[in-house]
Amino acid sequence: MPVELDPDAALMLRVKRGDRAAFAGLVEKYKQPVMNFVFRTLRDEIEAEDLAQNVFLQVYKSRARYERTAKFSTWLFTIARNLCLNEIRRRSRHPAESLEETHAEHDDQPQRQYEDKKVFLPTENVLHGELAKKIEEALAGLPENQRTAILLCRQDELSYEEIAEVLDCSLSATKSLIHRGRETLKEKLKPYLQTGEWTD
Repeated sequence: MPVELDPDAALMLRVKRGDRAAFAGLVEKYKQPVMNFVFRTLRDEIEAEDLAQNVFLQVYKSRARYERTAKFSTWLFTIARNLCLNEIRRRSRHPAESLEETHAEHDDQPQRQYEDKKVFLPTENVLHGELAKKIEEALAGLPENQRTAILLCRQDELSYEEIAEVLDCSLSATKSLIHRGRETLKEKLKPYLQTGEWTD
């Protein structure tokens, strides 16, 4: 969708002019996709919630500088990725502290699930749960660029060109990252899939 026809970009321009209802509409539309992206990047449900809130806080703080040069979703996921990378860097500098925080928070909090909302028959739940866990583990094992490209590819809002913008790399490099990531996932998940074929 061209930027000039992007209704979310139009909403963000209203936010830039101080329209809080427009901001609330964007948060409502994107909070789950952002939460899913952050959770699958950090694999920490408590941190995912906090960081997802920070993404929208950053969007609001940056409203005056927003320009309609890219789709809103591209701009949004660029912010989300940058905040995730900052958090990953922080953890690498303070690994013990991050581990203690995670355990302390998880001891007091029930496990949260940030899975896509789909309905499964009771007999499918166990199998789906096991496969979902294996997919999360396989995703976590991918290099950051490949994992981010795969996660963004699952967002219906984003084209390959827009994913390339978020990753700040060429279109051909982006397609290569997605291809290599999918091949790695397919290989890791082959024992859990009947056909061994990747389906979008």
